[in-house]
Amino acid sequence: MRQPAAAPFETPRTSEHGATYGCFRASPSDPHIAAREALLGNATRLHTPTARVVEGGQTGSGALQQEITEQLWNQGLAVVQLDEPLPHHRFIELGEFLGTAIPETDPAVQPFVQERVILNLRSRHAPTQDVSLQPFARNSLSLHSESSGAGVAKQPRYIVLMCVTPGEDTGHARTVLVPMREVARRLSPSTLELLSRTRYRDSPEAPAIARRVDDRWVFSYRDFLDQELRWTHSRPDTDPGTVDAALRELLAAMYAPQETIGVRWRRGLLVVIDNTYHFHGRTAGVAAPPRQERHLQRLRIR
Repeated sequence: MRQPAAAPFETPRTSEHGATYGCFRASPSDPHIAAREALLGNATRLHTPTARVVEGGQTGSGALQQEITEQLWNQGLAVVQLDEPLPHHRFIELGEFLGTAIPETDPAVQPFVQERVILNLRSRHAPTQDVSLQPFARNSLSLHSESSGAGVAKQPRYIVLMCVTPGEDTGHARTVLVPMREVARRLSPSTLELLSRTRYRDSPEAPAIARRVDDRWVFSYRDFLDQELRWTHSRPDTDPGTVDAALRELLAAMYAPQETIGVRWRRGLLVVIDNTYHFHGRTAGVAAPPRQERHLQRLRIR
């Protein structure tokens, strides 16, 4: 989600409605910058998840559904190797087993949509600053939770990715996952408390950046790179500098490399990500056009 630009030289202040609000923009000296460049530039060693093999995935759904359910229950992530990618109707059936597939309605992505809910992620474009084209380009994607600016009821619970063609840059571009529990573990109690009262100012329905779900912390946040994030904090007497410091601490925790997972795509590999358990992003692919582009299919499940 692209944040609207703030007015020039806007300074944090307390609003007339009794809340503190301000603007955050990362500085080149922030601790997470070098770690982000290393991670998204393929210079960080990542943990590769073990894929459980489910044979005959196209002919029997019971074993596949059971395997995905068990993995999601245990770790909020399922990684399954199929003998072949699922056809469209079976892919959609899998989504219906998990919940309700969210239609892809953004006009910018319609050339890549099939059956209203399947988004074809193809590495077709050169690296670009156009946010709407980045999922279909060879540049990296910063860490984020999906639809972080939407209300909780409108955010997907699961992101389902299936590899149709890994492409020639499979050794470079990887989907990266960072467990939210590890991010929360690195944050101080005061930072978590600040973030639990802070949300995107320009997205009234968005939840707090950090919220408690059962006994764990869940984050709704995107690394906006060098773009400005306009925020609001529920307490009127909060020092805006402490909110900015909390956001810097959050970014540093997100890009700490110890627990980062890297998915190397193979034909038929199926990955289901619980959006309340993991941040996700993508490392950079090769700059030159490959002879065979990578092709993933995606479902977002509410």
